[in-house]
Amino acid sequence: MSAVELRHALGSGELSAREVAGHFLSVIEARNKHLGAFVTVTADQAMADAKTADEVHARFVREGRTDELPLLHGMPLAFKDLTDVAGVPTTHGSAALEHRPAPEDGALATTLKGQGVISLGKTQVPEFGLTAYSENRIASPSRNPHSLSRSSGGSSGGSAAAVAAGMVPFAPGTDGGGSIRIPAGACGLVGLKPGRGLVPSGASAGDSAKLVVAGPLARTAADAALLMDALVPGHQAPDGGYLANVGLAPPPLKIGVSLDSPWAGVFPFEVEREALDALKQGTALLENQGHSVTEAEVRYDNRYPEAFTTAWTAGVGNARIAPQREALLTPLTRTFRRRAQQRSASKVNEALRLLRQFEHDTIAQYSQWDVILMPTLAQTPRPIGWFTGGGHGGEPWPSEWAGDADEDYKRQCEYAPWSSMVNVCGLPAISVPVHVTASGLPMGIQLIGRMGSELQLLQLAAALETR
Repeated sequence: MSAVELRHALGSGELSAREVAGHFLSVIEARNKHLGAFVTVTADQAMADAKTADEVHARFVREGRTDELPLLHGMPLAFKDLTDVAGVPTTHGSAALEHRPAPEDGALATTLKGQGVISLGKTQVPEFGLTAYSENRIASPSRNPHSLSRSSGGSSGGSAAAVAAGMVPFAPGTDGGGSIRIPAGACGLVGLKPGRGLVPSGASAGDSAKLVVAGPLARTAADAALLMDALVPGHQAPDGGYLANVGLAPPPLKIGVSLDSPWAGVFPFEVEREALDALKQGTALLENQGHSVTEAEVRYDNRYPEAFTTAWTAGVGNARIAPQREALLTPLTRTFRRRAQQRSASKVNEALRLLRQFEHDTIAQYSQWDVILMPTLAQTPRPIGWFTGGGHGGEPWPSEWAGDADEDYKRQCEYAPWSSMVNVCGLPAISVPVHVTASGLPMGIQLIGRMGSELQLLQLAAALETR
């Protein structure tokens, strides 16, 4: 079932919350040992919550008030292991932290639990959510359901793998530099990064550039729209909501296609044939839908890479880690933490000012088009261990883990060169699967919209599904 169909079955009483939770928990038990999507499975709590949900549903049926049930009453999902869920450890993907149960729900869990969801557990992430792959020193890497030797992406990699493998019907991700769109592209999902400020996900002291937002990972645009209806406050949602409008065709749009990237100057990258095939396929599909697709030349400030890296890694410099546990950090985290701690506050403020100017200049250029189009990723999903220069076959990381942090970061920027600038601009963007390679790997396109165009992006994704 799609998430939309599942919600209807729960609402009508065709399925009970206990039946649904039990089904997905059995899928997790069968598949997670191969995929590493879940770090923590909270089966007992999930079944207890499902029992309560069924009792509430029965009472509302007796009282004729089923229309007053929360939007996602009884729907199962999972939270990535950067999100606090009361009573469950938040590991942040780091062996350097004490993994104590969270005392209360974070903003994202509070919002979705308020809409009636049942959490099945926590999903795999990179350490502190810093990387485009979900491998760390505390658990097996999150693998791609389409090819177990490949990564599911990051930082919402475990959540994307779980959705693609049928472990949950959909899942919320968070995205500060591509962390929804990258794993969506790698796993063949629809992944929507909403515009800045639309989804209340809680302010973070480590996110001074206001890069991080929460959004849906789903198998279809309609499923993503349903989750958006739960995430976005009613007064900010379109009339009737996202799901009610997702099937409507958007008007003919002026779409600019570009392979320009703000990373190209410091990390010249090649776009793999499979990514270009996806772009060609997406372009043809959009033109068939009546949209105008033309070349767009975008000029990016060459100071962007240093400014973004400064802002992106500032938070890890302030993370509270006991000195004796510093050695447990991965080389990339340890390197960027040291550099962040050596940087002056004025240097960080200078980077933030440059990023605000970058936002203004880039949006001004984008405004010539309704939507900007490019591949989601420049390369096919990468092999496990590829970014770090080695592999570990799913075994725990050795105590002395070799890895070149700068080479790791360079490879990430070459893999996903069109992600982070969207966060800096605060614009909405969506990854849509449009192509499958000869070896069975999914490839997607990214559509960047104007501020407030989340529904339009979901409508474009829905139209591409019906090709």
